[in-house]
Formats: sequence, C-alpha cells, structure tokens
Amino acid sequence: MGGEGRTDVLKAHSRLFEHLALATDLAIIATSWIGAYVLRFHVFGHGGVPPFRDYALQLLPILVVWSFAFHAFDLYRPHRMASHLAEWFDIAKASTLGVLVLIAIMTFAFRSYDYSRIVIATFWGASIVGASLSRAVFREALRVARRHGYNQRYALLVGGGEPAAEVLRVLRMRPDTGIRLVGLLSDKLDGEDIPLRRLGGIEEVRAVLRSRPIDMVIIALPHTDYARLGAVLNEIGDEPVTIHFVPDLFSLASLRGGVEEFESVPFIHLRESPLYGWNLVLKRACDIGLGTVALLFALPAMAAIAAAIALTSGRPVLYRQERMGLDGRRFPMLKFRTMLLDAEHASGPRWATPDDPRRTPLGTVLRRFSLDELPQLFNVLRGDMSLVGPRPERPTFVEEFRRRVPGYMLRHKVKAGITGWAQINGWRGSTSIEKRIEYDLYYIERWSLRFDLAILLQTLWLGFRNRNAY
Repeated sequence: MGGEGRTDVLKAHSRLFEHLALATDLAIIATSWIGAYVLRFHVFGHGGVPPFRDYALQLLPILVVWSFAFHAFDLYRPHRMASHLAEWFDIAKASTLGVLVLIAIMTFAFRSYDYSRIVIATFWGASIVGASLSRAVFREALRVARRHGYNQRYALLVGGGEPAAEVLRVLRMRPDTGIRLVGLLSDKLDGEDIPLRRLGGIEEVRAVLRSRPIDMVIIALPHTDYARLGAVLNEIGDEPVTIHFVPDLFSLASLRGGVEEFESVPFIHLRESPLYGWNLVLKRACDIGLGTVALLFALPAMAAIAAAIALTSGRPVLYRQERMGLDGRRFPMLKFRTMLLDAEHASGPRWATPDDPRRTPLGTVLRRFSLDELPQLFNVLRGDMSLVGPRPERPTFVEEFRRRVPGYMLRHKVKAGITGWAQINGWRGSTSIEKRIEYDLYYIERWSLRFDLAILLQTLWLGFRNRNAY
C-alpha cells in the first residue's frame, strides 16, 4: 500500500476510535448524571423526591458542554506516547470546567428549578471516575491488541548516540504503545552500538520513506549533529508522516533536564533543582515533623554528651563551623566539640585522619558513632539543612574540590543533609570525592520523598557507626 493510501486508512481508523471514544464518554456522563439523581433521592434520600423530568432537562446541555470540554482538553487525540496520569488530570480538569458551566446554565437558564448540590457534586466525581476508568479499560484492550500485532504504527529512527539509544530502550520497554521501529538511519559510528537494523545514512530518509510503509519519523540526533536537522527535514519534505523530535538533553543537561511549555513556547530545562513548588513544601514539612521528633528523642543523649564534654575537656561543648549549603550560601553548622581548643591553629583546615592527635578521648568515641552530628537537628529546624541531602563541606575544601571535580557545585542545588545517599553507601570522611559527587548527583536527579524516607530508614538500620568516621 502506498504512503498516501496508508495515511488515509490510518486517519479513518483514528476518526473511528475518536467517535467511539466520544460516544462512550457521553454515555458515561449521562449515566453518571442519572446515577447521581438515583443515589441522592432513591437510595439515600429522605422526604420528597423531585420529578426526574426536571433533571432530564439537563441531559442535553450536559452532553453538549462535556463534548466541548473534552475536545478543548485534547482528550481525543492519539495518546500513544502520552502519560496516562496526565490524561486523567485532563479528564478531571475538563469535568470541573463542565460542572462550572453547568452551574452557570442552571443559575441563568433554569431559575425556576431547584437542583440538589449533592447531585451535582456526586455527578462531578462520578464523571471523572467513570471517564477515567473507561479510558483505562480502552487502553488496556489496545495494549493487548498491540502486543498481538494489531493497531501498529511503524516508525523510522533517525540519529544516533545516546538519544537514539534511549528512544529504542523506552519503546522496547513499552510495547503497548504499538510503535514498531523498522530501522535506523545514522552515521555508522553513531549507530554501531544501537541494536537496530541500519538502513542507511542520516540524510537518506526520503528514499527509505518511499520504499517502506512508515507512519512516523523519530529524529534523535546527538547535539553535535544539530546542523544537519534542516537537511533531514528537507529530505522528509511533504511525505505524509508524523515527525517527532527528541532533543539531546542527555549530553546537554547537567541536572534533571526536562521540557515544559510556557504560553505555547517550549522551554528545555538543562539544569534545575528538583525541589520547587509542592516538592519544596513537602520536604520542608518532613524536615520539621521528623526533625522535631528526632530532637525530642535525642535531647536526653545530647544533654549527657554536653555534660561529659564539659567535665572532660571544658567549654565550649558546641563547635560552630562554617559550611556551604543550598545555592552556595554559607551557614554555621553545629557539632559537639570533639577536638582540642584551637586544634587548627597550627595546621590550618585539614581532614581528620585515623588516630588524629587533635581529638579528645571522648571526641574519638563521638566521631566514631557520629554522635557529634546530633546538634545539626537544630540546623534542620532552623532551615539551614535538611535531614537528607549531600553532606556540607567547608568553603576552603569546596574551592579545592571545585577545581578537581567537574560538576562539583551542582550538589548545592539542594539543601545539605545530616545523612545522604553517599553516606549510607560508605562515601564519607577522606574517601573518594569523585564517588561522593557521583552518589550526590544520583540522589538529586532521582529525588523523591520516598527516596528520602528510604535513606532515613537505612541510616537507622545501619546505625551511627561508620568505618570512615574519625
């Protein structure tokens, strides 16, 4: 079948699916409205029951409004590579918009009728749940069909390097999308590590499109080949295929890259902290809540340690040391004093070593079990630190590490922590700075509240003892 003929067939199938989905949605919306009426007045109702015809009057405006709302949120476009969660949010937003318009219609066009707010609220929730479940069932049926070779779309991958390898990986991981890669167009060096049949060079796309039944072209060029993007698009020309472009964030992004649309303009984020908006609020709430509980449990031990330090080596019992935290800001970090007074007067700032002569006898024990870190709970409650994050370093060492380790300063895109992913994996003290940064950046790139809780639980499970703490 020729390219144009196949495109016509696919469009016909797409329109059929759209009409079926619309009919199903409208049937669910109508059922939800009727069901809300029945639940309110015939199942849980008490007293008088308003005539059903009053509620039946609203069916026509409901179906019209929901039809426009669902179309306005693009709920009938193909969603092969879209997030199901995003689709459910769109359904919720469309139904919310529909309810607001429905209330306006009832207020201004049906003033003589008194509609139950419970019916409207029940209908709103049922419409969201019903439409979401029907979409889930529909997509599960499509997933099964696609796994058996039906409803397939054939794609040509153009590019190489990590972008093309990632496209191949995710499409093989998600066969339910029904997108089958027929081959790869790449320069031989770029594509030699990609386990996909090579059909030619990057700019041979037109010849391949005319010789094979292809529905979409996925362009995944390394950023070094972006100058050739125009030539690839010119070669595709007016061929009736869908074109997707995968930006090479893998080599350009240094921290949590992503794409966001702002007022129809796509913004590509090459470097961004994971802690913003609700993420920031949740992490701070966790720090305050768990930090307060931890401090209450630790206060008796902290009082005993403070008394022991005062008796064995005098005052002060607390030591304030300047460290670097979020966005490179400096703050005084609190610790129990574990070394002699003016321990760095002669040597200057330097790492602690095994059998360090600057330590007090009690300080040796406190450092071995990390009990000298307990006062940092006050830093957490004050907002200087978090319970979980990269361990803060002294500004003197930061400047040295910044020269030695590429990307070192990226660890300061989140608050410093009392414990962290690097620490529970043994990378603390005078261990490899490179490995520590690798673990810190892994934590930042994959941050979640669940990840924080897992690190805290591991910290408690492993205890406070660490062979690299001295």
